[in-house]
Order: sequence, then C-alpha cells, then structure tokens
Amino acid sequence: MATTQKRRQTGRTASQPARTAGRGSYYVQGNVVRKLDVTKEIERQPQKKISNAARKNREKANHMNVGYVLFLCAALVATGLILIRYIGLQSDITNSVQHISALESQLNELKLANDEEYSRITSSIDLEEIKRIAIQELGMQYAEEGQVVTFASENSDYVKQMADIPQ
Repeated sequence: MATTQKRRQTGRTASQPARTAGRGSYYVQGNVVRKLDVTKEIERQPQKKISNAARKNREKANHMNVGYVLFLCAALVATGLILIRYIGLQSDITNSVQHISALESQLNELKLANDEEYSRITSSIDLEEIKRIAIQELGMQYAEEGQVVTFASENSDYVKQMADIPQ
C-alpha cells in the first residue's frame, strides 16, 4: 500500500527510478513525463523583430484594392471563356473523328459489296454462249485476211475516226 501511495505522489512506476531535482520535487524520465503548458512556453519565447520594409510589404500583401480585384475577376472570366471554347473545340474534333470513322466504315462496306458484285458478274459471263449468239442469231463472222487495218496512234488508249476508212 505504501508503494501505491508513493507512485501516485511521484507519477512513476516501480520500474522507473525517481530522481530528485532539488527542493524535494521529483522528475520522471520516459513517456510518463508531464507535459508543460505549451501556451506558456510560446508566450515566453521572445518575438522576432520585423524590419519596417518587411512589415510594409506584409501589409501591402494583405491589402487588395478594387482595381486588383477587378483584374482578377476579369482574368477569371477570360480563363473560363477560353476553357469553355477549348472544350467545345475538343468536342467538335471528337465528333468529326467519329463521323470520319463511320464514313470510312461505310466506304469499306461499299467497296466490299462492289467487289463481290463484280466477281459475281464476271463469273456469270459465259463467253461460249456469247460467241454462239453472235454467230448463229446475229450472223456475225470472223474477220478475214485484209479486213483488219492497223493505224499508228500517238495515244495508245483509243483511236478516234475522223473520216471513212479507205478500201
């Protein structure tokens, strides 16, 4: 019971030794040390002296006049309008890219359908049937020797007939 009373008086446990600081007061080492009032410590610290120039600069920094506030408001509005325009342009670009992508997809589908139709048409042509109809029904004949006339042309892709062909 005596140790319990002594611990309460000194604020220490039995494992921590009490030490005297003089005049009968005790102090304790470790995490059981009483915290001093921090506000008193702050009040005791001497205030740093500030030069007049620094004090005036701080006062100017804390003071905002009407012109400065109006300038900041105008800058804020201008920034907002620029950002709104930028976002609108970005949206237009995104929509254009999506539209181009849709048109390219449509073009590819049309090219594929065109190629398939061309293949179907060329595979359905029967040259023997065309030859039979031309000879039997239309009365066409193969060209004989001397009927074929060759012309020299500057452009090799076609010949335009300007007059009758001589016999």
